[in-house]
Amino acid sequence: MMMSTENHLWSNEDVLGQGATASVYKARTKKTSEVVAVKVFNMASYTRPYEVQMREFEMLRKLNHINIVKLFTIEEMQTNPKQKVLVMEYCSGGSLLNLLEEPENAFGLPEAEFLIVLQCVVHGMNHLRENGVVHRDIKPGNIMRQVGEDGSSVYKLTDFGAARELEDNEKFMSIYGTEEYLHPDMYERAVLKKPQQKSYGVTVDLWSIGVTFYHAATGSLPFKPYGGPRRNKHMMGLKIHLVPVLANILEANQEKCWGFDQFFAATMDILKRVKVHVFSLQQATAHTIHIHFYNTVSVFFDEVQTYTGIGAEMQQYLFQGHPLILEPSMKVINLPATSEDRPIFLLSRKAEKISALPPSEPETPSLPSRFDVVADHTFTKSLVGVIQLLRTTRLLHKHKDLILQGFYSYIEIVRIECNNTAHKIAMVNMKLLSCLNTEETLDVLSQIPLDLPLSSDNMQKLRLIHEKLPVYGSGIREIQSKLQHLHVEVAEHSKTLTQDKCIQKMEVLLEKIVNVHRQYRKDRQISKLNYNDVQIHKFEKINLSAHIKKLKALFRDDCLQGYQEVLAAVVSWSSVIADIQSKLEHFNDFFFQLIGDLQMCEGQQTKVLDRTLVIALQKPAGAEINDGLKNRDNMILKMQRLKNEMETVARELQNNNQIIESLRALNSTLVLEPSLPQPQGS
Repeated sequence: MMMSTENHLWSNEDVLGQGATASVYKARTKKTSEVVAVKVFNMASYTRPYEVQMREFEMLRKLNHINIVKLFTIEEMQTNPKQKVLVMEYCSGGSLLNLLEEPENAFGLPEAEFLIVLQCVVHGMNHLRENGVVHRDIKPGNIMRQVGEDGSSVYKLTDFGAARELEDNEKFMSIYGTEEYLHPDMYERAVLKKPQQKSYGVTVDLWSIGVTFYHAATGSLPFKPYGGPRRNKHMMGLKIHLVPVLANILEANQEKCWGFDQFFAATMDILKRVKVHVFSLQQATAHTIHIHFYNTVSVFFDEVQTYTGIGAEMQQYLFQGHPLILEPSMKVINLPATSEDRPIFLLSRKAEKISALPPSEPETPSLPSRFDVVADHTFTKSLVGVIQLLRTTRLLHKHKDLILQGFYSYIEIVRIECNNTAHKIAMVNMKLLSCLNTEETLDVLSQIPLDLPLSSDNMQKLRLIHEKLPVYGSGIREIQSKLQHLHVEVAEHSKTLTQDKCIQKMEVLLEKIVNVHRQYRKDRQISKLNYNDVQIHKFEKINLSAHIKKLKALFRDDCLQGYQEVLAAVVSWSSVIADIQSKLEHFNDFFFQLIGDLQMCEGQQTKVLDRTLVIALQKPAGAEINDGLKNRDNMILKMQRLKNEMETVARELQNNNQIIESLRALNSTLVLEPSLPQPQGS
């Protein structure tokens, strides 16, 4: 049946929502075909006092905000001019309640979407308070979702049938609202029928907002009618900031409850924080740090410690495959932009235990054995745990990908450190050979009968270094081999992850389960099925049981097993890399000791050469010398050449060392997109 006003047309089957006094339909403007929402009041609404009937019209006329559903005009039904119709903005995404009833949101909205809800509701409520309006029926069903062309959400408050003008210090006695979201004082009077004469203020909206936010964050109501608090899953990373707000607005005592000023201040404090996504690599856990942009990085370090237990002095960071050097005095606003897929990787300087715990397989209710359209429909509706498996699988897939990305970068950085160490060994070896060559020459010169002060006690020390150095060179080659092996392992896991089709298979099975649920919902509405429909219903139950078993097997044998294999690899890789870094650190200490010893030897040799040159120049020309030296000039020339060679070697070593240090500094400051791990032989 089609219904219309002068300018709008709709079908009574296009119902968007229904209440005690009105129904909302999806309609179109006759001239432009623009989609709108129309709120059509039924005859029961006109039994209310006239000022109550007009209240919603007046409220919407004075409100104008992006987070409040816009009123376009007020028209009359063509079949009944007395029947009023509100023509309003159409929100394509349905209500927040519709979103929360989606199986994937059974345990609450994703944090990013929840923050959008928080922002929109807070801004909308702030506009109401600026206009002295109390809503009195805030709930997910009265928060509409507009979906933009880019898929982003904007949430808008709607249904102002219970709204009225009320200043902060004013009270009212009448009861409005929805049972689960009612302030306890109202609930006692309206539902439990307890006699009382309490009055109510604007803070009743805060209670409803608190219940709504809790519902959106966890997927559950904080209180059951006639019961205590529900058992809920942990909330998102935002929990540490959100819980104090909920605690102070879900305060039954109206005198102790926060006012709107405190509420707006606290929620704006949350909304003004920036999100920094951090993935703790050795712990294999993802965290979202909510922090003010004007805070220093030292505050960020403390926040990371709160979430991970890793002290600030132990924290190291990687971003996009390269070390991220963070000075404590830096501002948080200067941190790189992060996302869940592109976080900052946190490394600990000490061994860390895996914090990630593999999720357990969800329990599902028993499939009703007998044919019963009501029981069967209820069963398919309760398959939330199974449907959550897809969300969990996607999350585990993302975490596996991040682990592999992080370790690939980590291994490459350690590889660079190892290569630098190999260069240091080459430098030491070059300096050592130079010192040994000089020592041998001095030994030859010491046999010349010119009474030269040639003396050196370095040969024994140099030979000891010469014996030790190959051991360290062999150790570095062993480390490089281990790193190559780790690289291959990471590449193999990456290849396996790329080929994994678990998510796609689960999506197909879940679509089949959802289709059965839809069919059972139709069967329940029909109630009495004919023989053929009964047989189809029974066949679908058999199929449903098979789909659930396959879905659980996929999660258990493919997804979960693969995730556990990666976690086991994390433990192994972390241990190997920690051992490598310990050895490299030990070698660096030994390197500085070797350089010091060689420089000391070189200094002593230079002094001997200098003294020898001075004395040799003072000897009369023509003196006979051994070992092929015919005169003083030849000996002086050879000593000068030796000294020049030593100085040349020293300069080359210094230049090489500067090159290594500059490469290390460049590697520390560059933020480039890392290459993906490649399988061996690619």
